[in-house]
Amino acid sequence: MAVDLLLGLQWGDEGKGKIVDVLTADYDIIARFQGGPNAGHTLEFDGIKHVLRTIPSGIFHDKAINVIGNGVVIDPVVFVQELDGLEQFKIDYKSKLIISRKAHIILPTHRLLDAASETSKGKAKIGSTLKGIGPTYMDKTGRNGLRIGDLEQDNWKEKYRNLANKHEALIGFHDVQIQYDLAELEKEFFTAVERLKELTFIDSEEYFQNAQRNGKTILAEGAQGSLLDIDFGTYPFVTSSNTTAAGACTGLGVAPNQIGEVFGIFKAYTTRVGSGPFPTELFDEVGAEMAKVGHEFGAVTGRPRRCGWLDLIALKYTCQINGVTQLMMMKGDVLSGFDSLQVCTGYKYKGETIQHLPYNIEAENVTPIYTEFPCWKEDLTKMTDPSQFPKELNDYIDFLEKELEIPIKVVSVGPDRTQTIHR
Repeated sequence: MAVDLLLGLQWGDEGKGKIVDVLTADYDIIARFQGGPNAGHTLEFDGIKHVLRTIPSGIFHDKAINVIGNGVVIDPVVFVQELDGLEQFKIDYKSKLIISRKAHIILPTHRLLDAASETSKGKAKIGSTLKGIGPTYMDKTGRNGLRIGDLEQDNWKEKYRNLANKHEALIGFHDVQIQYDLAELEKEFFTAVERLKELTFIDSEEYFQNAQRNGKTILAEGAQGSLLDIDFGTYPFVTSSNTTAAGACTGLGVAPNQIGEVFGIFKAYTTRVGSGPFPTELFDEVGAEMAKVGHEFGAVTGRPRRCGWLDLIALKYTCQINGVTQLMMMKGDVLSGFDSLQVCTGYKYKGETIQHLPYNIEAENVTPIYTEFPCWKEDLTKMTDPSQFPKELNDYIDFLEKELEIPIKVVSVGPDRTQTIHR
């Protein structure tokens, strides 16, 4: 069986967690392939809101096995907090949640290094979530990292100490004041590691190969968004992993020719958290209204999200680099009642009109060119069938499908799993 992918096509926060939760009934295995606790996947059902940071979004379904792949970085302290949050719902996570031995571990000193590095940059900071993600991936590529499989070895604490000592020396190099009690942080860390060791660790490449041979259906769940990809995003204002389709192959050990459907998720408008260029960002009352109605605050950081019109140039770009086969449009309900809608359909770039995403999209280089659309006035949140959609919404969807040349198969009209309309 092929492995299907589900990816965010903007700067994250597109609603991936909700859609994975909706799709999980069709899959035997849900697998996270990159990122760490900087992700925040929000699910709502039965009147309760859940935020998952490392654990795959299929954990609330009875039959799905949830796998944390080798491309993920894991903070044991945050991870245990997630496990504790599941216990109140009587989730049998010990039988449903397994971890690749090749996944890397976030140490307390990784978080401290992250804070020291970001502080030292002053006004040039990149908007890190300060979760230790970047320093952990740096140790991975520098071949210094501590991995889940190391926890099964007798000398893992020696490996830990050597790496933590190196980190402390690097913190001093940044020459900034960071207040911390490492002994207290380590006490919490070592306690969390013991809880982590109660779970099943696997050789994930072999696991996925056997699952495919046995006809199991697999959905790979991405974190963050394609415009935050370390290679193809708005560098340096990006995350430290490959958030695009290619990352699923390296983050799970799945061959490229085994990829099936690629589901791309986007909002009907655009948001971004933290620093970095954002050509269609709104600084007026329209942007403020989007943020208010859409509850646009980061699920992990709580930071307010910047809001703007849909950037079709950027969306075409991410559809192309991911090979998207089906689209899912989120938060159409948020736009109900606006006077009109704008869609960026081109850029003015260094005096020329272009239709592609250039190397640099900073405000001094790029001016968006907009196409205006009438907006729907109806409340979409109670709708259950595409036949109920107002003409203006259908026209908006038809335009996007024509421009992107990819069908929009799902339209979300609210945060609950029931507010999901298939077309």
